[in-house]
Amino acid sequence: MTDTVRPPRTEAETPADRPGAEAEPSVDPVRWPDVARVPGGTVRAAIAARLVRRVARRLGLHVELPGGRALVAAAEGAPVLRLNRPGDFFRRVGAGGLIGFGESYQAGDWDSPDLTALLTLLATSPQTLVPERLQWLRRWHAQHPPKTEHGTPENARRNIQRHYDLSNDLFELFLDPTMTYSSAVFPTDADGRPVAGWDGLRDAQHRKIDRLLDLAGVGPGSRVLEIGTGWGELALRAATRGARVVSLTLSEEQLTLARRRVAAAGYADRVDIRLCDYRAADGEYDAVVSVEMVEAVGQPYWPVYFQTLDRVLAPGGRVALQAITMPHDRLVASARTYTWILKYIFPGGLLLSTEAIEQTAAAHTALRVRERHCYGAHYAETLRLWRERFTARLGEVAGLGFDQVFHRMWELYLAYSEAGFRTGYLNVQQVLLTRES
Repeated sequence: MTDTVRPPRTEAETPADRPGAEAEPSVDPVRWPDVARVPGGTVRAAIAARLVRRVARRLGLHVELPGGRALVAAAEGAPVLRLNRPGDFFRRVGAGGLIGFGESYQAGDWDSPDLTALLTLLATSPQTLVPERLQWLRRWHAQHPPKTEHGTPENARRNIQRHYDLSNDLFELFLDPTMTYSSAVFPTDADGRPVAGWDGLRDAQHRKIDRLLDLAGVGPGSRVLEIGTGWGELALRAATRGARVVSLTLSEEQLTLARRRVAAAGYADRVDIRLCDYRAADGEYDAVVSVEMVEAVGQPYWPVYFQTLDRVLAPGGRVALQAITMPHDRLVASARTYTWILKYIFPGGLLLSTEAIEQTAAAHTALRVRERHCYGAHYAETLRLWRERFTARLGEVAGLGFDQVFHRMWELYLAYSEAGFRTGYLNVQQVLLTRES
């Protein structure tokens, strides 16, 4: 059977007949071709249906069909997967696996009253979602990242632009006033759990930045290289300590706003923000800092990234990175797999593991990991605050020209990421590297 574009809903097919369909997005087939297209393949769809039922029974997931009938019943209070168009859902999952699962959500084929709870349940043991006896099929079923998204100098700028150049106004809608798009570090309670709220997010972002600058030893007169500017808050924070900062970005939108913020704060003489690939960094610096940028580099380019850190670091200097990490066995298993996140959110990237950081640095540079500080639970709370803010302001997101498929894509991205940190599958750490003495 060939792929088909889903036809318009008929008069008889009303929201009352299909709960949740009232929120069905209108899919632009030009902008979202793989969301508009429903794959064929009845055999694969049948296999996907059996797999979903198996996973739901094992995890205690309630799967609901149109009209409220349960496909798989679970205990009261269990996370709910509500299928608005079961046939389309199973065809997409059968053809595309987790990419199909994500595209099915973008298309409105399924919903959940608590998306994060559902994804957290699924993320508890992702390696077991497919039965072990069938996992060998991944080598034929899994897609590989396209060469056009590999992190070459030519592709890297385009990859960055696809996410960070969406619109500064979009990011302003859900980030705090520091415009910091990385994990915060919150105060903790007596049990060590982060105490997070929107009113405290700005201070929590400053706490994160200050800890990284302390780790790098940034103070008066320090020469600092920042790889990955964001919207300039770290560079500003370093400048207030008396440092001189060169900050590199590939995002024109970030460059424009970061320069404006630096000038408004009166630090244009101390902070130089450049549109520049990390590979082209020059000069010598007492401290090199980079916050959640190494994830965008891509595995083939990890050696040159760490070699760049080593090359520009002055004798006695310190490198401080903040990096999102995943378990090393999962990195090895998924390194060449094209995922929904890569396709729609962060093209060209790959999360590292602690072992990958240590091994790459040791194999290609004189740098060695000296300290590690992990904050995974804090990232879950940071993402929760962003997600709540984003969903509360969907009207303003639409006013910026982003359609409902985009809304659902970003809701899924933020909830998916939050779930990863809530289960511990993902972590975030600040890492200090210095040269061997």
